[in-house]
Amino acid sequence: MTWHHHHVLDLDDFSREEIEAVLETASAMKEVLTRPVPKVHTLRGKRVFSLFYEPSTRTRASFELAAKTLSAEVVGITAQVSSVVKGESLLDTIKTLEALGADAIVLRHPEAGAPYLAARYCRASIVNAGDGAHAHPTQALLDIFSLRQRLGDLEGLKVVIVGDILHSRVARSNIWGLKALGARVVLSGPPTLLPMSFADAYAGVEVEWDLERALEGAGAVIALRLQWERQQDLIPSLEEYVAFYQLNAQRLSRARPGAPILHPGPVNEGVEIDPEVARGPQSLIDEQVTNGVAVRMALLYLLLGGAHE
Repeated sequence: MTWHHHHVLDLDDFSREEIEAVLETASAMKEVLTRPVPKVHTLRGKRVFSLFYEPSTRTRASFELAAKTLSAEVVGITAQVSSVVKGESLLDTIKTLEALGADAIVLRHPEAGAPYLAARYCRASIVNAGDGAHAHPTQALLDIFSLRQRLGDLEGLKVVIVGDILHSRVARSNIWGLKALGARVVLSGPPTLLPMSFADAYAGVEVEWDLERALEGAGAVIALRLQWERQQDLIPSLEEYVAFYQLNAQRLSRARPGAPILHPGPVNEGVEIDPEVARGPQSLIDEQVTNGVAVRMALLYLLLGGAHE
């Protein structure tokens, strides 16, 4: 098995073989989750801290469930009710958790680069659970795992990522991961939320502002949450966004039959995706939540010694 990581900060430094190792391990972990008693003792004695400076439901709950399923000791910390409110710095907090015996720290932070800073000064494994608009590697891995479960090999698959690309850490990490597995990545969204510079920053990635053209022959579609709080000055109105960029049945008819639909959540039904599409047979949204636990189990297992056993 190919695995050389002590931290998971993004997917830009993951080889195809390392992503395959995560996916293979996640398949085994998903089987664990189907057992009558979903529990293994692989990480007994290990301590995993989740440190969240931003609100989270899916990511935080799935990481903590993943760690507990592997029998690790789990401590969840919300910055708003910690010493952070007294002025404690990120590094001070990280050092405190390290002194408490942390083997891994799952970190979500509003500032891009925060997990990299933590990793530089911490012996424990740092797992990036989202940093600003920069990266969300575990979400990308669970998206890729969900696609592999449904479609198999992703080599040559056209994957359209639509929505607020500019502010999306999910899009950025998915670009790295999907390209590593040989997929063709097409980005679509309003020009104000999708600068042409993305095509320059990510070699081989295509930018198509017209969603209907982008969806022609697509094998899978990832819709992103419209972060209205971030771009009220970048799009005229929600109504206009819906008119041109909502995923609905008519637009999806241009994709391959049965092309799976993904969304990182929470879903703004009726905005970025039509409710019937979100709940339809092509939707992997519920499966993504379940698969998120399996993928995060796999990463904790690989980081905390499982890959070397």
